[in-house]
Order: sequence, then C-alpha cells, then structure tokens
Amino acid sequence: MKSRSPRRSRTTPVKSIANPIRLYDIEDMSYEGEGVARENGKVTFVANALLGEQVEARVIKETRSLNHAQLTQIITPSPDRQTPFCQHFEQCGGCQLQHLSTSGQRDLKVGWLRNHLRKIDLPADISRLEKDEFGYRRRARLSVFVKQGKVSLGFRSKASKDIVDIEQCPVFVAPLQEAYLSFREYFLKTDLAGKMGHVELLQDAGGTVVVLRQSRHVSEAEKAGFNAWAEQKNITLYWQSVEDNRLVGEPERHYEIDGVKVNFHPQDFIQVNEKINTQMVAQALDWLELASEDVVLDLFSGSGNFSLPLAKRVKQVIGVEGLESMVEKGRRNAEQAGLENIEFIAADLTQPPPNKIKKAKITKVLLDPPRAGAIEFLPTLVRLKPDSILYVSCNPSTLARDVEYLVDNGFHVKKVCMMDMFPQTTHIETMMLLQK
Repeated sequence: MKSRSPRRSRTTPVKSIANPIRLYDIEDMSYEGEGVARENGKVTFVANALLGEQVEARVIKETRSLNHAQLTQIITPSPDRQTPFCQHFEQCGGCQLQHLSTSGQRDLKVGWLRNHLRKIDLPADISRLEKDEFGYRRRARLSVFVKQGKVSLGFRSKASKDIVDIEQCPVFVAPLQEAYLSFREYFLKTDLAGKMGHVELLQDAGGTVVVLRQSRHVSEAEKAGFNAWAEQKNITLYWQSVEDNRLVGEPERHYEIDGVKVNFHPQDFIQVNEKINTQMVAQALDWLELASEDVVLDLFSGSGNFSLPLAKRVKQVIGVEGLESMVEKGRRNAEQAGLENIEFIAADLTQPPPNKIKKAKITKVLLDPPRAGAIEFLPTLVRLKPDSILYVSCNPSTLARDVEYLVDNGFHVKKVCMMDMFPQTTHIETMMLLQK
C-alpha cells in the first residue's frame, strides 16, 4: 500500500461541557438502543431515550455529521418505558434495553430485523421465539480489575472501557446467580484479584462451573483455599494457566437437547440461553420438514447441537466444523448416542469445500455461522442445489448480505423468525427458511 501523510480527520470529535440543554423529539431507535432525533439534517443520538419521547438532553460529543447527547429530563415518556430491574443498568454495558418493556423490546427487534432485510422479499409475518426476560443466561465472563487497591469484578461500562463492579446480575440463571454471590464474597476476601484476568461462570446439566483465568502465577497454597471453597459449594473449579488457554485437569461438560447428550469443553461455544436453544432446535426440525431419505448438510456444526437431533430423523447428516477439537467431540457425541448416520468433517468453510461435500446428494442445508456470515461458502451452496436452506444468524447485517446472494441465485424466503436469545440487550438472533 502507498503511504500517505497523516491529515486531520473531518470527524474529529469536539467535546464541550458548555453545550446548553436542548429539547429533542425521539423519532427512531439506533441499533445500539439509543434514541434518535433529527434536526436540520443532523442526527443526535440520545442515550436512554425511547421512541416517541420528548426529552431534554445535553450534547456531550459533536462531529460534523452527528451528535451524542446525555439525557437530562424526560418531558413526555413513552408508554413502554419502565424502571430498570437491575441496579447497575445505568453504568453496566451488559444490557441496553432494561428501560423498555419486554414487549417493546421485541417489537423493536422485529422492526430492526425488517429494516436490515428491507431489500429482500419477506413473508408478511415475522414470527418470534420468546421465553424468560430475566434469569436466562447460563454462561458469562466477568473481568477482574484492580486500581489503587480497589477491586472491580464485572462487565465493561457503557461509556468507557472501565469495569463496572456488579453485586448481582438478574439475567443469570438462578444457580449461576447464587454461585456468583458466593464466589464474589469469598474472592474479595483473598489477595488473588491482582493475579486474575477474568472469571467465567457456566451452568450446565452437570452443575455449576467457575473458570479462573490467571494473569500471574498462583501458588498451590493460594489455590488450596479456593479449591476448598468450591468443594464446599459443590462447584467445579478450573484454573486456566498463564502460559496458554489450557485448563488444568480433563474438563468434560454436557447438556441435553432433543433427548441427546451433547458433551463439550468449558471453553467451547454453546448457546447461552438454554430454553431458547431448545425451542430453536425444535423449530429448525419442524421448518425443514425432514424425511427419512434426506441428506442434510450442517455447516458450522460445532459438537452437534443441530446435527445430533437431525440424525435421528434423516438418512444421513454431514456436519462441517472448522475446529478439529469440536469435530472430535461431535464424533464422540454421535457414537455415544448410537447415531451411525453422522459424519463430522473438519474444514475451513472460507476455502474450497472437501470433495465429500461436493459428491454428496445434499437435499437440505442448515447453517449457523459466526457473526462474519458465510459468504465464501455460498457459491458452493448454490451448486449443491438443496431443496431447502435453514439459516440461523447472530448478525442481521451479514444475514441480509448472504440472503441477497441466495435470492439472486434462485432461492426465495419462505419463513423468518426473530429469536429473543438475549432479552434486555440489542442483540438479535434470526432463523430463516429459504427454498428453491
């Protein structure tokens, strides 16, 4: 690349504490959950303001094209406004929508989804998967930060990279919340905070797990007290080494889906909302209208969250996953379940596909890619000519891009569902069924 001399950006923020308080009419909501006001062609984002409200706010950051403002007073509140359930809501960056009613949150997410997919011919109705608005998260990672002798254990702040010290989290499932309170009480009595990078909490079919990620070496004597605490509380404790991501011991966790046991490593990806995951898998099986002669390709298959239930209903399942470690778990899970019609393959789906996929007579495809989507594999997918494609997405932007490609190549959208996997946040999960 040619080097260029640096020049002043035209969007350099100008901060001012002297900006006056102004009146704003909130016309929209941004994808980050901020209220949007427009005046003379310029957009102002107002934190914690809701659609339809009239508010007073002070601009705290200004550029040529937009402003960011801090809410000072609500003149006309939205009928969907509610008092946040969590005492940390104003500071913590974990949740963005607790001030909006649950029904209002879900309506907002469906509207956002439609906007992302506005270039695509959609069915009139977008269905929803909904469950508990609190007490749903079975996994969480908390940062540990020490400054001037003060320990903070919690999540990133909304307004900075600072760590908000949280005493409780209402989106945790009940056993995880109980374990966190006990852990926090014990942890703050020790001198280990300066030796920890983060703490990971997990609840699965085997109970509660705490993973301690060391940033500095912890002696065996220091570990002994924590190990005794974990044993007393019936918590499985893992120490993650300083040198690498390896956990001490041979951890093996599991959860159940569709009557099948899915084993996984504590550091493997699993859906954090168990109830929505159960509904999601059941809906996928229903939407695909599976038949005994189907050959299903499961892309980004992990250790078998979809593959194992699929295999109970069809002729053959080919699961493709980039991580060899998860492929091995998938194979063991299939063997444990007595499912001989699954083949798990390790392959990079951004590269040309294995011959085994190209030669298989695929009838249906399920893909659940990461946030980057699956654009590199879509030409192969079109050439396979499946009858149906079920796309599970955690990013509506890349979903829209990928689906436009599939529509341009002979598929149409038959069904769309907004899955509220993360209530109280702006995150959207989507299930979409495409057919020839």
